[in-house]
Amino acid sequence: MGSMFAWLLDRRVRSWQYALIEKHCEEVQHMYQEMRTWRHDYKNHLQVMKAHLELGEYEKLADYLGELDREISQMDYFIKTGNVMLDAVLNSKISLARSKQIRVDVKVVLPAHLVINHYDLSVILGNLLDNAIEGCETQSEEKERFLRVYIGMLKEQLYLSVTNSHCTPVLKSKNGYLSTKAKDRGLGTLSIDRIVARHKGFVNRKNDELIFATEILLPL
Repeated sequence: MGSMFAWLLDRRVRSWQYALIEKHCEEVQHMYQEMRTWRHDYKNHLQVMKAHLELGEYEKLADYLGELDREISQMDYFIKTGNVMLDAVLNSKISLARSKQIRVDVKVVLPAHLVINHYDLSVILGNLLDNAIEGCETQSEEKERFLRVYIGMLKEQLYLSVTNSHCTPVLKSKNGYLSTKAKDRGLGTLSIDRIVARHKGFVNRKNDELIFATEILLPL
């Protein structure tokens, strides 16, 4: 009976992971669509600026350039780590977070060689960021929403840290934290814990009334 339950749970976890990868692909497609839209709009911006210049409307041109600069600054979020899968997940989630008025701060310094495979890293990071974005959305005051991501080296191990604002009670069980979602409750957290355990890593989660943080160490 126990083995059957474990098999069913493993099947649900695998299904969850595959769905997560599909979701990442959809988010990346959305990000690429935004980039294509920007390239299309770029031509229109050039035409408008040329018109102001030809008519000698320098004040209007300056105002237009200022507005364009602000728009470009808001879109300047593309992270390039050299790891294609990691870049895809990070950039799609950053785009999603910013669309929800969440302030995002990201720093990534990868080692030259990663032992953990791209699929496992994608599942870990995707789940972490999905949970963080969900937590931020519970904060009704948009100015209070924030998400901080750091990935780097710590004592010859790969270190991942995700910290976010939240404003709801955090559910816990005897085995750790639970998702606040009714559907597939806890599967994302379980996926993270299983992958980290398989790589003989370490997970630390902590929270207070306003902040939730997760730290993960993976041996190299």
